[in-house]
Amino acid sequence: MADEAKAKGNAAFSAGNFTDAINHFTEAINLAPTNHVLYSNRSAAYASLGKYSDALSDAQKTVDLKPDWAKGYSRLGAAHSGLHHYDDAVSAYKKGLEIDPNNEGLKSGLADAQSAQARSRGPAAPPSPFGDAFSGPEMWTKLTADASTRGYLQQPDFVNMMKDIQKNPSNLNLYLKDQRVMQALGVLLGVKLSTRMPEEDDEMPEASTERKRPAETEHVKEEKRPEPEPEPEPMEVPEEEKEIKEKKVKAQKEKEAGNAAYKKKDFETAIQHYTKAIELDDGDISFITNRAAVYLEMGKYEECIKDCDTAVERGRELRSDYKMIARALTRKGTALAKLAKSSKDFEVAIEVFQKALTEHRNPDTLKKLNEAEKAKKELEQQEYFSPQIADEEREKGNQFFKEMKYPEAVKHYTESIKRNPNDPKAYSNRAACYTKLAALPEGLKDAEKCIELDPTFVKGYTRKGAVQFFMKEYEKALKTYQEGLKLDPQNQELLDGVKRCVEQINKASRGDLTPEELKERQAKGMQDPEIQNILTDPVMRQVLSDFQENPKAAQDHMKNPLVMDKIQKLINAGIVQVR
Repeated sequence: MADEAKAKGNAAFSAGNFTDAINHFTEAINLAPTNHVLYSNRSAAYASLGKYSDALSDAQKTVDLKPDWAKGYSRLGAAHSGLHHYDDAVSAYKKGLEIDPNNEGLKSGLADAQSAQARSRGPAAPPSPFGDAFSGPEMWTKLTADASTRGYLQQPDFVNMMKDIQKNPSNLNLYLKDQRVMQALGVLLGVKLSTRMPEEDDEMPEASTERKRPAETEHVKEEKRPEPEPEPEPMEVPEEEKEIKEKKVKAQKEKEAGNAAYKKKDFETAIQHYTKAIELDDGDISFITNRAAVYLEMGKYEECIKDCDTAVERGRELRSDYKMIARALTRKGTALAKLAKSSKDFEVAIEVFQKALTEHRNPDTLKKLNEAEKAKKELEQQEYFSPQIADEEREKGNQFFKEMKYPEAVKHYTESIKRNPNDPKAYSNRAACYTKLAALPEGLKDAEKCIELDPTFVKGYTRKGAVQFFMKEYEKALKTYQEGLKLDPQNQELLDGVKRCVEQINKASRGDLTPEELKERQAKGMQDPEIQNILTDPVMRQVLSDFQENPKAAQDHMKNPLVMDKIQKLINAGIVQVR
């Protein structure tokens, strides 16, 4: 059935109907959840619709199921490229080429990803005496972290100058007369450049705790020149910066107090401290995510979700660590899962967990995603549960069984089981169908499930005994029929089953088996673990030897019922013959 859904998905994909293809592949995955090809195909369909996050999730599942399949890494690279994760895309394509070095698709994908990677980083900057001081997002992080330059980032002309320098470091010379640029340069190089009057510098907080090398200090002293008298307005900046720094220190103390209260399960106090920290410093989203964690523990899921959304939004603005963003998304997903009342509700939580994993692949998030998917499946089964429809489907199966249309009957019995998994009759009837179709292992499994659900349901024993008989496991079948007779001693079907089994067992005892029957029974017996244990038992090996060479000892052995029981098993299996 999974193959049929897969074929429909492939046809829809070829026709450009990607949404239909996704639906068919999803149906196939529900039937065969460990088939890596199905996830690969659905990933391609998602990518064709531009749903790269979904494509990434399926691609990752593909390589998890089949790590040595090169095509899985091709899907993974394509999804990463669609999300502009070019470094991850390059890595994925390279892993695929390690498995299949001659794969042209992987080679082409790698070349495209590397080209996009280069474009995203912009044209190479000309050599600069200041090295990588202005490169990458680290520049903005340092300027934001330092109290002496943080305020400049609110000034558009300064931001534009820094962007221009970052794009082309050679343009630095054009802006050196601007004292703000000089101050920023000092912060980025980790040295203290003179940009203010000496008395102001004494009060200016240092941005870096790195120890300067003697050569650097001496160089600064040589270049230090008297600066023009600053305008009155900047004189107020140090006080503002001092106030900001003090607020940050206070915010951290509030956070620590909140953490302590959280550990003591004093959630209301923890909320107060984290709220105060947020009011003092809105540049650290850990205060928000911590408060969200408290709301989660308190069962205030709506408040938790609101805080997580705020943390993600603010984190994007501040260019916060992607791990912090992932943490906020994970907590939001957990809150959504707690609120979920239907399988549809879990879909939203699952989507949030998947987004968190694209930010940072954390084992805890992955575990929560798997739990949400499992809960969704269980709810779907509960929502699908309907004893009335189950009975209707079973009756349809009975009608097809009477008409000897066994495959159609199996289809309806299967639907009946889905609608009511606790009905032993549906399993019993499907076991009968499987027996007619010679699908004996499937029939045995259904018969055992039938007995498991209702150990007093006699029909289950007749089904199981019949399957075992056809599998030529006569002793097991005899035992099953005898178990059924304990429940219904007059059941004719069970009595007939016992009679048939005894006849087959006695044929071996009398030596009435044809050479073909004997050969077949011996081969089956040698596969039986119980027979193997008997033959490898040193005591039984001695007993068998005595039966051949020491008649007196053999007579003594025959008085032992345990020994004779094992001898009888060997006779029934055709291993030992009586002449």
